Amino acid sequence: MAKVKCRNCWVERVAMGVFGILLCVVYVSGASRKTGQTDLETSAKCSDEMPQLALTFDDGPSEYTITLSEGLKERGVQATFFLLGENMERNEAAVKQLAQDGHLLGNHSYHHVQLNKLSQSKACQEIVKTNNLIYEYTGIYPMYVRPPYGEWDTKLDCGIDMIPVFWSVDSLDWKLKNTDQIVKKVLAQVEDGDIILMHDGYSTSVEAAFQIVDNLKKEGFRFVTADKMIVD
Repeated sequence: MAKVKCRNCWVERVAMGVFGILLCVVYVSGASRKTGQTDLETSAKCSDEMPQLALTFDDGPSEYTITLSEGLKERGVQATFFLLGENMERNEAAVKQLAQDGHLLGNHSYHHVQLNKLSQSKACQEIVKTNNLIYEYTGIYPMYVRPPYGEWDTKLDCGIDMIPVFWSVDSLDWKLKNTDQIVKKVLAQVEDGDIILMHDGYSTSVEAAFQIVDNLKKEGFRFVTADKMIVD
């Protein structure tokens, strides 16, 4: 059954977020006296109990990726970037910047092709070639893949374990290309546990991402990388 989204819950979310933050402040200030834990330990526990979201970006890197990465870093947010191999070869510096800033890097194929419409051999070439580029540029071999168009062949066997990552909130930023509309669309839908789909190839998406983060952090949400949202 599809999850029913709240359409008029901004005020409720803000109130709940503020209430949760206040509870955390009380908890942190008192827990160390009662349990002997440090403020750092109690803060970490409080943070784990905050509502969580994963912000993900497809199709990069692009001319806007470094700006996006730096802006997210300034906000204390780590996101997940599913990279296209053909774009990586034109933007090696951006890939390295993403890794340095602590974002999770995943595979989005080499040519942005629908993998389940290819032969096993060609589909594996798309994945392995992109994996190898990520490893070459960052020293990290990716574990996660976002199949283009959300179409994944569960029988695909490339001799490596890849975990597909989908989404629950689609910003439609590639279609809207309007910052205000993108922000409004995401804020109207998002709930605890959502994975948000965006793209880093548009200046409007970059600015929208910053506004989404700023708004939702005020509401008490915590942003994590997509691997933290996957339930085994």
